[in-house]
Amino acid sequence: MHINAPLAETLSVVLLAAALGWAVLRPAGRSEALVAVPAAALVIALGAVSPEHALAEAERLGPVVGFLAAVLVLAHLCDVEGLFTACGAWMARRSAGSPRRLLVAVFALASVITAVLSLDATVVLLTPVVFATAGRMGVRAKPHVYACAHLSNTASLLLPVSNLTNLLAFEASGLSFTRFAALMALPWVVAVGAEYLIFRRFFAADLPAAEPVADDGPAPELPLFALVTVACTLVGFVVASAVGIEPAWAAFAGALVMAGRALVRRRVTPVAVVKAAAPGFLAFVLALGIVVRAVVDNGLADALGHVLPDGSDLPALLAVAALAAVLANLINNLPAVLVLVPLAAPAGTGAVLAVLLGVNIGPNLTYAGSLATLLWRRVVQAREDRVGLGEFTRLGLLTVPTALVGAVVALWASLQVIGV
Repeated sequence: MHINAPLAETLSVVLLAAALGWAVLRPAGRSEALVAVPAAALVIALGAVSPEHALAEAERLGPVVGFLAAVLVLAHLCDVEGLFTACGAWMARRSAGSPRRLLVAVFALASVITAVLSLDATVVLLTPVVFATAGRMGVRAKPHVYACAHLSNTASLLLPVSNLTNLLAFEASGLSFTRFAALMALPWVVAVGAEYLIFRRFFAADLPAAEPVADDGPAPELPLFALVTVACTLVGFVVASAVGIEPAWAAFAGALVMAGRALVRRRVTPVAVVKAAAPGFLAFVLALGIVVRAVVDNGLADALGHVLPDGSDLPALLAVAALAAVLANLINNLPAVLVLVPLAAPAGTGAVLAVLLGVNIGPNLTYAGSLATLLWRRVVQAREDRVGLGEFTRLGLLTVPTALVGAVVALWASLQVIGV
């Protein structure tokens, strides 16, 4: 069955909105895939996207989804090994009773964890630890918890493996793992630094000065096996990129090593390992990609192609990043990168990376900007804490333009110095 072009375009947009709306609301905690998968089947059945294009999209997303599954398992097993508990003990010890020092510690840990273990680890595993650490110290948790939300997006700029959007952009960029990291290092530092300075001013009332309190307790015991496995996995990413192997295989090896140890020690069950991979969410990502492909094939690509700037000079990069940030807040950052990266690729690596800056920093403006922010909101609400929409938006209006402009300028400078 085939439908005419205007109807196909309308149907694709409506189904995309329905899939994203369900993912935002998730009634009774039901899987995001419950609407996205039928929506993908419907756009194929009605001819809004051809089976060939749907299959091509699934094949393109397959390695990305496989990588995401492996990293989710790896992060969960690091938690089982006690890595995040040790992080909480380190933050408390490093802070010495000072809310300002705790904010520095949270920024440092959240930035590293997001870059290395992906943003999901920061949202799901670090945020509860930050709540508990602030509670033990008797300080207000709000600035530190908000930092987890913002850094799960902003601090995911550094490595190709830090975010699902990064993997999609990495494939189109033509860069090696190390070259990608080198070009994004300065934007990462600038964006995180801008966030920190604004947080200090915005939450000044929640961050009173305090005299350091000596911590004479035992130093936190670090789970060396988990740390060594994560380090070896990172090396595996670099080696895999150098020899043309998908990074998913390195992530799978790290997850397999951690899972084998945990299963032998009976610290997890096989069912728990499978659940950690979030199969429902993986199905949602694949299905969403097919629905987005239908939207692109039926007019969105042409519309955005007329407004997307061409070139890689600084004004063009700023315009590309701004458009990506706006689109991320309108339709979520995952569909935004699926739409924009193929359009930006002909303009060169700089344009692709500018899209990435927009879709990673931009979502800090609204709840719906990224799935990570939506997940963070659920984590906070599960602890019966209120997240004020007005406060969240005011903070985003300060951080997003500042961090985005700074990061784009830093990217342009890196491109001039390092090249592609």
